[in-house]
Amino acid sequence: MTGWEPLAVLGAGFGAGILTSTVGVASLLSFPVLLAVGLPPVVANASNTVGLVPGALSGSFGYRRELREHPRVTAVVLITCAVGSVGGAALLLALPPGVFEAVVPWLILLSCLLVGAQPWISRWLRRTRNEPARLRHDLSPATVVFAVLTGTYGGYFGAGSGVMMAAVLGLGTDLPVRVVNALKTLAVMAANVVATAIFVVVADLSWAAIGLLAAGSLVGGYVGARVGRRMSPTVFRVLVVVVGVTAAVLMLV
Repeated sequence: MTGWEPLAVLGAGFGAGILTSTVGVASLLSFPVLLAVGLPPVVANASNTVGLVPGALSGSFGYRRELREHPRVTAVVLITCAVGSVGGAALLLALPPGVFEAVVPWLILLSCLLVGAQPWISRWLRRTRNEPARLRHDLSPATVVFAVLTGTYGGYFGAGSGVMMAAVLGLGTDLPVRVVNALKTLAVMAANVVATAIFVVVADLSWAAIGLLAAGSLVGGYVGARVGRRMSPTVFRVLVVVVGVTAAVLMLV
């Protein structure tokens, strides 16, 4: 990388760190920047996953109070996403790049649709329940399955995986948005750490890009956690849909 490129990657890392802890679409910022500086798609994706681990770690630390509120849910989210990401990392290494490039924009759009429609889906689910209405603070078996699938996607590509986890937790529980944000950030961290352990051994990586992303995301992740605590549900959904749809459209054209 020469000229403006290192600064762009560093800035992308900072911005991606903030997004990791807020709307959960970090890779939608950092991944296109890595492509713009000339990295091949699969190399860019693996390097992006490794480089954003510090951001997810600092974001999870910033949300430590929220994560302590529901320790059982926190443990389940951590384990399910870690397990799922192993399969996702294997898929990324096994599938040809053409498949990777073709499915990414559609996965991003699906993530945005889930988050945008979450209030209506949640209301419909409540109406179809026969038992008395009560707040759901534990994960049902179905929610656990979707958490594993989200972890698999996180290990495969990761862009929008935080959005998908927010949708899963939003539909499967009645936890406050700040707690959902905390759990979503932890899920991203778990998936990225496991995928990183695999990528470091078997994947082609750009260590220059990883170092710049890591430095920026470490600061951005903690800043994002402070912002995420104060974010309203409406603002959260609007930002996710706007940023996600924009990124997906840009990747399709």
